[in-house]
Amino acid sequence: MRFPISAMAREGIPFIILFLAPAAIFFALGWWVAGGGFLFLAAFMAFFFRDPERRTPSGDDIIVSPADGRVVMVGPVDEKVENPATQVSIFLSPLDVHINRSPMAGELTDVVYKPGAFHVASRPIASVENEQNVVTVRGPLVTIVFRQIAGLLARRVVFWKEKGDRVALGERVGLMKFSSRMDVVMPAEVEVLVQRGDRVTGGVTIIGRIRRPLERMKDEG
Repeated sequence: MRFPISAMAREGIPFIILFLAPAAIFFALGWWVAGGGFLFLAAFMAFFFRDPERRTPSGDDIIVSPADGRVVMVGPVDEKVENPATQVSIFLSPLDVHINRSPMAGELTDVVYKPGAFHVASRPIASVENEQNVVTVRGPLVTIVFRQIAGLLARRVVFWKEKGDRVALGERVGLMKFSSRMDVVMPAEVEVLVQRGDRVTGGVTIIGRIRRPLERMKDEG
């Protein structure tokens, strides 16, 4: 079986060793079934932590998906306010690439870790109660927020950047271990281009486009 791995996140190395070591011992003892099982698990870890190269589209008015997965929610953050922000939620299964990328170029003005629960990541309650990193990116046109959210299996979210860092569109910024969720909150100036059920690719799929002031005036007029 061939895995499409062009690179691998360094966080995956301990997991691979964890299964490779007993596989080698079992093979040495002639316990082929047990050794094969652990070898399969080591191969799956290499597959899970794969870090493929991506060709990110260009443009200062686009927002790309920060993660691979399936869109499970698109809706207003608060329907009671005028021109509410829109939240796009993406569920990552254990088979998806779990490297996370910046959805927009700009400055990281806030990075906040919030401890919490470990509900199933596809449930709406996960956005509120689960352990997560909340990251704010200020770009040249708008400011957006994205959240790395732990799930039932993903007991750790990893973020490689710090507050004050500048990031490029589609730049690698972290990863989530095993199934998890990514929320992107975009202001009313952004036209959302995905809907529930869509499959998205991190750093590639355009999920939003920032409307210029003249475009917004036409829409409002």
